[in-house]
Order: sequence, then C-alpha cells, then structure tokens
Amino acid sequence: MKKNAPWANVYMAVILLLLYLPILVVVLFSFNSNPGRTANFQFEGFSLQWYQDLFNPITGYGAPLRSSLIIALWSVLLSAVLGTLGAIGLVRRPVRKSLMGRGAAALMTMGEQVSVLPIMIPEIILGIALLALFTLLGLPFGMVTLVLSHVVFCVPYIYITVKGRLASLDPGLEEAARDLGATPLKVLTTITLPLAMPAVISGCLLAFAMSMDDFVISFFVNGPHSNTLPLKIYSSVKVGVPPHVNALCTVMLAAVFLVVGFSQLYQANAARRHRAHEKRDERERKAVEGRA
Repeated sequence: MKKNAPWANVYMAVILLLLYLPILVVVLFSFNSNPGRTANFQFEGFSLQWYQDLFNPITGYGAPLRSSLIIALWSVLLSAVLGTLGAIGLVRRPVRKSLMGRGAAALMTMGEQVSVLPIMIPEIILGIALLALFTLLGLPFGMVTLVLSHVVFCVPYIYITVKGRLASLDPGLEEAARDLGATPLKVLTTITLPLAMPAVISGCLLAFAMSMDDFVISFFVNGPHSNTLPLKIYSSVKVGVPPHVNALCTVMLAAVFLVVGFSQLYQANAARRHRAHEKRDERERKAVEGRA
C-alpha cells in the first residue's frame, strides 16, 4: 500500500484551516470580555457575559429567534407534505407512453425538472419575483408571506432527498401489498412512507437549516412586525460584529452539531435494524428450505 505524500497532509490541513478558522474566531470572540466589536480584534479575557445577556430584551435577539423558529417549523411542515407526496407521485407513477404518448412523457420530465428550479434560480431573482407576486395578490407582508416564500425553496430539498430514496427501493414491495388486497392509502401509510421516512427526516433537517439561514428572500418579503434572526444579525453587524452575535452564532453552531449527531445516530440505528431484519429473514428462509 502506498503511503500518502507529505504534501497531501499539508494540503488537507490548509483546507481544514480555511474552512474552520472563521468558525473558531467566532467561537473565541463569543467568550471575549471586551464589549467592543470583533473588528477591533482585541481579546482581553474570558467571560460568559454575552451568553447571559443573549436573550435580554435590551439586545433584542429573542423575538427574531422565535419568529425564525416559527417560520422554519411551518415551512418544513408544509414542505414535507408537498415534497414527499410530489416525490411519491413522480417516482411511483411512471408514464405509460402507449396511452399518454411521448408528449405527455416529455411534459412529465419537464415538470420533474421544474420542481427543483427554485434552488437553481439566484435568490435575489426569486426574492424579487415573490415580492412582485405578493404585491399583485395584495397579501400583507409578514409571517404568511415569509412562510410561503420559504416553502418555495424548501420543497425541492425534501423532494430531491425523498426521490432518491424511493428510486432505490424495490417497487415490488408495494406491488405485493396491492396484490394482497391493500388499498392505495394502506400501501402509502404502511409501506411507502415508513421506507421513505429516513429521507424525509434528512430532507426536513436540511430544509430547516436553509429556512433558518435565509436572508435574501426574507429581506424582500419581510413585514414590519416579523423580523427574522438573519435580518436582525445583518442590522447588528454593519459596523462590526458585536459580542452578542458571536455568542448567538456559537449557540446555533452547538444546536447544529446536536441535530447532526442525532441524525447520524438515527440513521445508524435504522441501518442496524435493517441488517438485523435481513439476517432474521435469511435465517427463516434457510429454516424453511431445510424443512422442505
């Protein structure tokens, strides 16, 4: 086996440094006792003051955080329903060219491509388009417009994740259930959704992160009484990063690591249960063959 060249390790170290050094700086300055902004780059001592004052009404980060969480939760809930059902409909309903013709098949393929278009369009264009649409419809800008806008770009993430999962599953399981007399709704709730649930959860976590992080689209469709956390942070860092923002970013980083760890544990447990079921089925099959 060939050993890695020394420069390869150096190259990897440089890449990791470039990726994580900004994060380390944010975490470091969140414990800085200096009340000045990060632009001064003066670390005077260790302090937890900024974490204690983080959700103080004076700092004003509590309300935007609650708004962002509410928007993200509603967006993920609606996107999970739309994205999952859309993926099931497109993957599990193949077009029959003999009945519908090549034109319908091409239309179905085009619709599949259009469904992921919101994540391919630049956010500023999508934000302006949504702003014009809501203005035309006369919708008041606020929580409703924010949730609807976030659903637009969250659905493709869940759709793509669930579609990949369904494409790798054996459709014979659903066909066998239908042959045994199960209704389409029964097949959906007992076969399709449980098998697709790991992908649904992964897509929801990704959509939640994208919703919490969104700034550009929220900037265009935000209302006077629905300030989100990214917008609040933006208004706070125009002349440098205050220590409260560093503390808030560190808390959000810790939350992300916890969610990722939970997701990894869930997927590992699901894979372990799947292997256990396969071994059990294999033993039962061998036992039946032995009795035969």
